[in-house]
Amino acid sequence: MSRQFRAGDRALLIDQKKRRYLVNLRPGGQFHSHAGYVEHDQIIGVGEGATVRSTKGSPYVAVRPTLADFVLKMPRGAQVIYPKDLGPILMLADIFPGARVLESGVGSGALSMTLLRAGAEVTGYEIRDDFASRARNNVAAFLGDEALARYRVEVRDCYEGIDLRDLDRIVLDLPEPWQVVKHAELALHPGGVLLAYTPSVVQVMQLREALDASRFDLAETVEVLSRSWHVDGQAVRPDHRMVAHTGFLTHARLLGG
Repeated sequence: MSRQFRAGDRALLIDQKKRRYLVNLRPGGQFHSHAGYVEHDQIIGVGEGATVRSTKGSPYVAVRPTLADFVLKMPRGAQVIYPKDLGPILMLADIFPGARVLESGVGSGALSMTLLRAGAEVTGYEIRDDFASRARNNVAAFLGDEALARYRVEVRDCYEGIDLRDLDRIVLDLPEPWQVVKHAELALHPGGVLLAYTPSVVQVMQLREALDASRFDLAETVEVLSRSWHVDGQAVRPDHRMVAHTGFLTHARLLGG
């Protein structure tokens, strides 16, 4: 892939205060801010990492957005799962290239594009048609239309059942994941992994009770906290603010018998 920006690419502009702006480049377009505006034509044709200046002389570094950048800046209607949880989900659910994954509660597609980028084949269940459409659009915007060949979203309620069989993984972002446990027992193959993201510990308790009464075992619940550090020469300390609680990750494996 060419490292020079082209019309239609997305660029992440970073100002001197490290604020980030996602821009879809088009000939004749302009990015406006309090510091004037930057012509898109200044960015198109230059290499990644170049510095461009606004009409008021303010510098912006132009790079391609990472997946984490895009997740936090993309169009969305539902609250997305934060990057600090998306990485651990890939590990705890053991997502691998070619894995057949059911994702329920696709929201704006943050988790979908993370699963797809790891090589999975994803079927999404989503009860809202507008969320399903937005998720598909966001996946195509970041991963390209070719990713849609491995991504299908159905407008349906996972609580009412799962038609798929012999799945490798089921990943849930739903208010009541315990309602899916009985369906997951039928849809997963033995050894398959169920993972649920839940904001509330009360949700965790109800999910764990349902897992204990099922053929799932090896259940574990974890919480991921992320604290950045201020590093300025010899002045090194934890930042005053951190991304603390977002949600709990509960995973378990389906046993045979």
